[in-house]
Amino acid sequence: MEASNILYRVKQATVERFERDLDSLAQKLSQNEDERVSKEIMRLKDRLVSLHRSNLVKINHSVMELVCAKYLVLAGYNVDLERTLDSLSCDIYATKGLGSFIVEVETSFVPPEHALDPSTYIQARIASKITRYSGYAEKFGLAVPPHYAMHIPPALIKPPRDRQRKEIRDIKALCDLYYSSPPVSMEEIRNARIHTIYILDVEDGTVKETEPTTYAERTQPLLCCGSSL
Repeated sequence: MEASNILYRVKQATVERFERDLDSLAQKLSQNEDERVSKEIMRLKDRLVSLHRSNLVKINHSVMELVCAKYLVLAGYNVDLERTLDSLSCDIYATKGLGSFIVEVETSFVPPEHALDPSTYIQARIASKITRYSGYAEKFGLAVPPHYAMHIPPALIKPPRDRQRKEIRDIKALCDLYYSSPPVSMEEIRNARIHTIYILDVEDGTVKETEPTTYAERTQPLLCCGSSL
């Protein structure tokens, strides 16, 4: 009984810390904004709190989602978080007019079971996100913290018409190492697109937007090791 009480208190403390941190960020993001923007920030914060109580989201990921969501709200988008798309759940689903936009947040987290292959695992995760999610919206983007140099397979930055069959096969082989239920298809890889990269500074609550080609040019020198897919 004592052990269960301890576990309960630990869980409660974790929930309270999550809600306190997220509320603090939401208050910060709402400063000097009009009522419409502030209400949207609080609505999205409450959505994340609800998901956390069901153990569906973590704090590092959630704070990045909220910072990016504010940026999109200011740009005139209607924003939803953790939107279900068939069997997938995307981080940010935004709409404006008749157009839709999906943004996936990348924290750089590597599970312990991939401690010996972190670079390959993360590159496969990024490739899989681009290929799986970009077909569900007119635009697709990735959001990353400033301290993380993300490795995007160069072939996925090219226009689809410029991808070589070997590049497509290599990306499929990479994704199949970790994602096989279901596997990504050659057609998904052939048609996948990434339109923008957001660099999120949670401490400042700011977002910088850049094109994938520019991001790759600036980060590639830091990625001296790893695949050239």
